[in-house]
Amino acid sequence: MWATGWQEQRRCASVSQVPASSSYRYARRSPSSTPLRHGPYAHPPDVNFGQPIHTPLARLNMFLQNQVDKGKTINIMTIAKRMKEDGFRPDLTTYNSILQACAWEKCQDEARAVFADMLSMGVQPDRQTFHLLIQTSHSADQSVLVEVLKTMEEWSILPNETTYEIMISRFSANNRLELALQSLSQLARDGLSPTLTTASEVIRCAAKLGFSRLALDLADAFESTSVRRLDSDVWVDILASSAEELYVEGTRRAWHEVVSKQNILPDEGCCLLVLHTAARHGLSGLALEVIETLKRLNIVWHEHHIAPVIEAMCYHGELKEAFMMFEFMRKHGITHTIETALPVLEIVKKDSDAVDSAWGTLEELHEEGHTIDITAFNVVIHAAVALQDLQRAIGTYKAAAQLNVKPDILTFNTLLEGCVAARHRDLGDRLLSDMKELGVRPDTTTYERMVRLCLTQSMYEDAFFYLEEMKSLGLVPPLLVYEAIIRKLVAVGDTRYNLALEELKECGYEVSVKLQSFISSGGAHNGPANAQSREQPVVRL
Repeated sequence: MWATGWQEQRRCASVSQVPASSSYRYARRSPSSTPLRHGPYAHPPDVNFGQPIHTPLARLNMFLQNQVDKGKTINIMTIAKRMKEDGFRPDLTTYNSILQACAWEKCQDEARAVFADMLSMGVQPDRQTFHLLIQTSHSADQSVLVEVLKTMEEWSILPNETTYEIMISRFSANNRLELALQSLSQLARDGLSPTLTTASEVIRCAAKLGFSRLALDLADAFESTSVRRLDSDVWVDILASSAEELYVEGTRRAWHEVVSKQNILPDEGCCLLVLHTAARHGLSGLALEVIETLKRLNIVWHEHHIAPVIEAMCYHGELKEAFMMFEFMRKHGITHTIETALPVLEIVKKDSDAVDSAWGTLEELHEEGHTIDITAFNVVIHAAVALQDLQRAIGTYKAAAQLNVKPDILTFNTLLEGCVAARHRDLGDRLLSDMKELGVRPDTTTYERMVRLCLTQSMYEDAFFYLEEMKSLGLVPPLLVYEAIIRKLVAVGDTRYNLALEELKECGYEVSVKLQSFISSGGAHNGPANAQSREQPVVRL
């Protein structure tokens, strides 16, 4: 106390030492002699301005707040107890510091006790006091929030932007989107503007719950009425939500905001979601941007990255660009199959004119110096087979040399499927001879189709030859082979179907209801119509 009095005397002495002439000079200075409106030092400086109040209670309050800022909440109660023992009368700052410690530790009962003690001491609470009371309760307990708001109203303290921020943040944390939107609407009716945190929390809650359109509308509404802009994390959440829900407008807008404007690179998972949305809605330009972004992320391209791009191109009939993507995949070492080309196949197999147009596109690409990928070539053959136009399919196969394309195993398997449908055994044998000349090794699908092709003839003994050859190569005959053989033998009255049936069971296959009914009836019917069937051949190309 003595030191405090001595410092006060020094400050008064310093003020008295200011020369009177200098004060007169400041007061007499003409405004025209300086560019400043009132002139420099129009009034003598106040040396006490901004000086902290050095009282014992103020120092204790500063120490309390320092402990709270450091997260040492356990020390707060110890200091408060010592203050009580020393006879210090706490003020509003003291109570708010203690409540802040209770809020940090979520001590709801202790916070209520502190608030009751505060009122008993005649200390009037302020808005921050009620904010801290809200924060002490568990986020899922809405009754405390209602109670605190009612108490605020009794003390004639109106909620402000921070009050609504705390409320909406609690609602959003518990996925109570409707309550958050109601509070946001009430905030506007009270003539207040949402804070950045308030807007961010409710937008992220809407995005997390799958309301991507609502999240985008809220983002637009906030940025159109505020000078501040949402953080990039909020826009990334909108992007992921919109892409997951296949919401094309939100995906396009959020991608532009995140990648183009803010130069943020989303992770691979988010990019895959965007690719799926682009494929569904035919946004080939957006899909290519995502592919470029994956490259910037140093992510190795795979088939599941490029397949959506091809699907997006096929959405608008960009057949030439889709064929070029197969060449792109081959150059970058990306393995692809006929399944990758299914969107292209859907376009080409519409009719014979579409098949001819696709062949013309391949010829055009070849003339332009592009390498024709075998997958693109197989798509044309597959489309002709799907249209049961075996002649056009064989013609395409024979013209492979014109495009510098070497047929592969998928080419021959597709043509063999056409031979099975047409019951053309001689053509199947010639295709097998071509396979041997080209050095193409037959696989399980090849033997399966040759067995089925032999069974279409009246002389079907070769089917057993291909079955044994398949087993000699270590290949396990598929269930479709055994079912086809058994049905043929039962239909013609060949008792060897019992041997085939036993071998089917030895391979671990189960006899279907329809097959068993077919055997029992001697080939008269396939059993009940609602029974699951495996007899229909599945085209695997």
